[in-house]
Amino acid sequence: MIILPNVAPPALKPCLKSEYMKPFLPESFPTAFVDRYTALFGEQTMEEILHGYDAPRQTWFRINPLKISIQEGWNQLRSENIPFSADPMFEDAGWVEPENRSVLLESEAVLNGFVYVQGLASQLPVRFLDVSPGQTILDLAAAPGSKTLQIAGLVSTEDEIAAVELVRKRKFKLQENLSRNGAETVRVFLQDGTKVWKYRPEYFDRVLLDAPCSSEGRFDLHDPSSFSYWTPSKVKEMVRKQRRLLFSAIHSLKPGGTLVYSTCALSQEENEGAIDYVLNSFGECIEIEPIDFSAAERSDAVLTWRKKTLDARISHACRILPSNRMEGFFLCKMKKTASSNPSFPGKKSW
Repeated sequence: MIILPNVAPPALKPCLKSEYMKPFLPESFPTAFVDRYTALFGEQTMEEILHGYDAPRQTWFRINPLKISIQEGWNQLRSENIPFSADPMFEDAGWVEPENRSVLLESEAVLNGFVYVQGLASQLPVRFLDVSPGQTILDLAAAPGSKTLQIAGLVSTEDEIAAVELVRKRKFKLQENLSRNGAETVRVFLQDGTKVWKYRPEYFDRVLLDAPCSSEGRFDLHDPSSFSYWTPSKVKEMVRKQRRLLFSAIHSLKPGGTLVYSTCALSQEENEGAIDYVLNSFGECIEIEPIDFSAAERSDAVLTWRKKTLDARISHACRILPSNRMEGFFLCKMKKTASSNPSFPGKKSW
């Protein structure tokens, strides 16, 4: 158990940041991470992040409309005496406290697919994608399929949903998850997401890119494997992948369409920096739209880092700090206002 001081820490020289935090962290926790994000967020926010990594987290879920109606789903949970709480903002979402996690996971509601366990932060990208029947929708990095299932529950079985996954093993896991939970009509492709735009240029009404990332928002101080892989070079590696995927996502999106980009990372490079790359690369054909979501965990976008100031429009993005309710997360909603390239080649087969 981490013990953090109840009073504000004294002012510290930059070289002492990790020395100050070290007594309150597991010995294996990377001090470079503490240095980096204390510099980015400040000491008070860094303490909030550590509290979020330490706190037992609520288990969130949503009713799966592919299997049951929302009202019947709540009734099912009540009939099993599951001690849940319903979210006041989203009619299909709720949670159980950490001590009741196993009760929920072993319930008939979960085992039969009526209830799908999915973190609150993970649910947000689809909730702000503005999905409705009649649209063509692309999930560009889909495995294991939680968000693809969420999309499928908002449209009809006749609507086209394409779910893309590069890794064969993860693609089979994605297919199995979709089939088990009632989304058999989703088309799953074993494909490099960075190349999808070549096959379906400006084809989709909605594109979701929940990008591969450094997963910093999901660290658990009681589970060293959750952070043992982390290095600054890991962040740089993810940035390269994210930019290529964003390029493909925007070229795959119709003019007038909506793209939501999300990660479970904390780094400015993977989040605000990625959106700055989009605005610099695609100019006036992309607009950033505000996300109407208020939560105690929401914090301001970070527009200045290492003497570089980003486009002010990025302040509309939603950054979430880790807590007992949510993992750390970032999402940005974009509207494509004009063609990104009017001279695309003709449509190719997948």
